Amino acid sequence: MLIYCIKRIGLGILIVMLAVTLLFFMIHLVPGDPARILLGPRATPELIASMSQQLGLDKPLPIQILMFFANLFRGDMGMDVITNRPVADIVFGQLPYTLSLILTAIIGAALIGIPLGCYSAINRNSLADRVTGILSVACITAPAFVVALYSLLIFAVYLKWFPAVGAGEKGDFGDQVAHLVLPAFAIGLSWVGYLSRLVRASMLEVMGENHIRTARAYGLPERLVVFRYALKLAVLPTVTVIGVGMGFLLSAAVFTEIVFARPGLGKLIFDSISTRNYPVVMGSVLVSTILFVISTTISDLINAWLDPRIRASL
Repeated sequence: MLIYCIKRIGLGILIVMLAVTLLFFMIHLVPGDPARILLGPRATPELIASMSQQLGLDKPLPIQILMFFANLFRGDMGMDVITNRPVADIVFGQLPYTLSLILTAIIGAALIGIPLGCYSAINRNSLADRVTGILSVACITAPAFVVALYSLLIFAVYLKWFPAVGAGEKGDFGDQVAHLVLPAFAIGLSWVGYLSRLVRASMLEVMGENHIRTARAYGLPERLVVFRYALKLAVLPTVTVIGVGMGFLLSAAVFTEIVFARPGLGKLIFDSISTRNYPVVMGSVLVSTILFVISTTISDLINAWLDPRIRASL
């Protein structure tokens, strides 16, 4: 298990470096001079040249990416050219809002979707199974931004059950939770359907395996067979999907944070790209990539812990 952990963590570090390098080059392919956009149309050539030198844009792209990684290894993510604040302070100041949003969404989806999928598999082809299947497909096909708009309209504007915008007052936990419900519901609803269908399919496959029939032949209680032997293996694909889903939730959080006027990493990336603020874009993308790699690595390690056969696959 230790060797598997070392290999998987090393692979994650390599993925982060390759992803950041690729995104670095893609950002520089966007048309327009960042220095001219930041300074405005009336900027003199001298000011534009000075800003380009400050951003390091006067150097070749390979040199820029090497300088970026060299500064990163020293813990320096650069300075925001607009506010003159360290990029790390800006990014990590917005990170807790996005983390709380996606963790609430995925945990809520797992707590609802996994039991629904398990119940559907146990009661296969029943009325409850068919109703659950229809609701799951409906959840899957609902785009996050559409759910965000309608939930804002219904639950915040018409019913006034939850606040409409913002992230709540700092230090007021109840207010922050109230502001978190609708955004988390918007991006987590589709994952309820995904997890429900996945768990159902996995449970049906596992329930037909030899060790399950053997356990039943020995007269073990059905509840013990289902929850101790079947669900433990059926949940393995779900753990992987949850790890990958963290990355998709990061992208969905962009629309949700804009709709609900909520601070967060997604909105920060969107605003930084709009203003061509390269240092903040690179710092935000770097942290987002690290979060995605960490979530997938943790899911792989959990799978390897639950199923020893996976350890020999890497």
